[in-house]
Amino acid sequence: MKKFLLGAVGFVALVLTAPASAADLAARPYTKAPPMIAAIYDWSGFYIGANGGWGSSRNCWNDAVDGATGLQIGYRWQSAGWVFGLEAQGDWADLRGSNASQFFTVPAQTNRSKIDAFGLFTGQIGYAWNNALLYVKGGAAITDSRFTTIDTATGILTSSTGDSTRWGGTIGAGLEYGFASNWSVGVEYDHLFMQDKTHAFTTPAGALFQTDRIRQDVDLVTARVNYRWGGPVIPKY
Repeated sequence: MKKFLLGAVGFVALVLTAPASAADLAARPYTKAPPMIAAIYDWSGFYIGANGGWGSSRNCWNDAVDGATGLQIGYRWQSAGWVFGLEAQGDWADLRGSNASQFFTVPAQTNRSKIDAFGLFTGQIGYAWNNALLYVKGGAAITDSRFTTIDTATGILTSSTGDSTRWGGTIGAGLEYGFASNWSVGVEYDHLFMQDKTHAFTTPAGALFQTDRIRQDVDLVTARVNYRWGGPVIPKY
């Protein structure tokens, strides 16, 4: 009988002390979930790239149409959604055109124009929606051109200006898309207005053949790819 009573007392004591032991345990700490991170594209930094496309040149006396390929290098910096930049671009071109001379008709002469290269030195301002950038640009332009006349019947060169360099201005706009942290692709339109310039045409023997005042305008549509460094994707809380 004593053994039974002692066992019962021990069981009751265990039941009474169990809740107290559980109450002594520390509460589980509360951990706040980390904030959501939205990655934004940073357009800041230096970049270098390649371009290629189509061009059209109007040279007062004829139109020249063909392609151009080249390189561009620049620097951009971003403030909130606004993006500012400076860029230098140089292209090899093969813009050719010809028409019948309205001045020399006997014997008939053909006027020919050719742009071998051009360069753009521009400033940019744009607005970015994360990795999509819309921008406008403007600045100085330079073209390397050659103008010639040939005898229409024989194809013999009658006069030439030699290589002629002229300066003018340019305006343009573009849309660029960043498809990786340092890579972007885009499309751009530029108009070059080179104004009028008087050219002296000389014969192959060096004698003056004629002088002509020629106005030049160029339209360009190019696809571009750029690699940028110094502006990685950064987190924004």
